[in-house]
Amino acid sequence: MNRSFPRYVFKEVWPLYAAGVLLFFFLQMTDYISGIVGVLLSYHTGLLKGMTLLSYVLPNILNKCLVVAVPFALLMGFGRLAKDSEFKAAYAGGVPPLGLLWPLLLPALVVGAVVYGNAGYLTPTGNARYFNYFYTGIYQQVVQTPTTENYAHAEGGNFFTAGRVESLGNGGPDTLSALTGVVVQTPGGTYSAGSGRWDAAARTWTLLGGYKVDPSGQVTALTSATTFTQTDVIARPPPPNDQSSTPELRAQLAQQQSGTEVYRRTAYELSRRLADAFTPLVFVLAAGALGLGLSNRAWAVGAVILFLAIFYALWNTAPQLAAVGALTPLLAAWLPNLVFTVFGLVLAWRLR
Repeated sequence: MNRSFPRYVFKEVWPLYAAGVLLFFFLQMTDYISGIVGVLLSYHTGLLKGMTLLSYVLPNILNKCLVVAVPFALLMGFGRLAKDSEFKAAYAGGVPPLGLLWPLLLPALVVGAVVYGNAGYLTPTGNARYFNYFYTGIYQQVVQTPTTENYAHAEGGNFFTAGRVESLGNGGPDTLSALTGVVVQTPGGTYSAGSGRWDAAARTWTLLGGYKVDPSGQVTALTSATTFTQTDVIARPPPPNDQSSTPELRAQLAQQQSGTEVYRRTAYELSRRLADAFTPLVFVLAAGALGLGLSNRAWAVGAVILFLAIFYALWNTAPQLAAVGALTPLLAAWLPNLVFTVFGLVLAWRLR
């Protein structure tokens, strides 16, 4: 009985895990549908385009379902076993309480590996396609290049800076860009203007009005447009973190300045993907230890709701704590797992 009952527990839990994945999948899919249905109706989008758009969010939805279904299955399954007094029978047969969790560790590691691979490659690709398809498939527009802040470039003795570069085309090299807060320093003087235009095809910067300060300090108002040769090209900034694969995020992190908010957000995203891969294993300990102390399924339902509510509260708060520097990105990413690990160890100590 010592060997057969843990396997029996696994057979009890895995159908509930599959049911949990499907349950949370449909709940999240319904949320996505309700969020975009207004846009689809406004633009008279056909069913095929709507289904295509939704298909791109499947990896992201699946990743969340694979994780949150673990405590659902354990708590609901253990609640049923407790209600029918099967745990008491196992304990009477010499099975230690924590011995019931060992068969669930390997499946949790497998789920974690799937979560890590999905979060690092499939989910970013799906997020990028979801974002792009809104422009190309729904809005019938080209995808705009994200705005670049604090641009600077030195060339031929001249120094070009702009507080903002906003593309007016589709992000290719032969497009126009609007410049804001423009300064051009040349040997003959410094030119500044509130706005300008970057023509990457003609390789020029054009200041729309503004002022010139010559080397002697004399200020002259510019009554007409002033054009400078500038051969740099408009480069699309790196994609957002949720649209970047894990190797791309590592490359971006290596080029970012340590201590900045952008660096902290990138470092957090990398750490979070690894931490999420170990969350199923942590849930086996925490939810399993909690489930072993349940007396019936009514308590199991309440435990599932409370368990997931606390997890999501920590999971959604951690990125902001990392972004503002309240916690290091590594600690913020692992915070939910650390909290539930401590919780699980305390319960396990009481069950020993």
